[in-house]
Amino acid sequence: MSDIVKLYAFRGSPYSCRPEIALKLKGVKYEFIQEDLKNKSADLIKYNPVNKKVPVLVHNGNPISESVVILEYIDEVWKGVPILPQDAYEKAQARFWARFVDDKCIPAVFKAMVSRGEEQAVAEAHVQMQFLENELKAKGKKFFGGDNVGLVDICASYMALWVGAAEEALGIKLMPKDKFPKLIEWSDNYINCPAVKDGLPPRETVVGIYKTL
Repeated sequence: MSDIVKLYAFRGSPYSCRPEIALKLKGVKYEFIQEDLKNKSADLIKYNPVNKKVPVLVHNGNPISESVVILEYIDEVWKGVPILPQDAYEKAQARFWARFVDDKCIPAVFKAMVSRGEEQAVAEAHVQMQFLENELKAKGKKFFGGDNVGLVDICASYMALWVGAAEEALGIKLMPKDKFPKLIEWSDNYINCPAVKDGLPPRETVVGIYKTL
């Protein structure tokens, strides 16, 4: 029997795009179910009764919640293109940086966005972004995952698309090229990967969301 894979998500969410990119990288067929975040479906609440949030992956009737947990599940179930490194140390490092993106970087950058570029908020965001810049310099590779897209790259999708969309929508500068050349180069390489491009929402959709802030 073939796998039945459903993804309950919201196009426009930087968390929802993560499992979709992973599924596309792996070549997994799935059904995308667009959620209305103001009127969540009964299925979403049934499959994720604790947080009632997207994304939720349902594989043969079994629900998995939380975007990073879903990424690791996809990597374990469907082999082929790896998302996590095989080496135990490298795998631990990838998990560390994925957590850093979610716990430190995205909150600081979002705060700078909603402040509409307030100087102190931008400076605090730059402190966190500098860690990512330094990691890319240290690796000396095309992606955080090395020569191929990996866990950290997928988790950092926010930096690749949402930051630029916010800059356009709000008329602010969050990630200047002279300060973050490696992050800018990584963003271009990442967005132009076919599986990533197909898994990300259209830029104009994200710009439209930020114009409502």
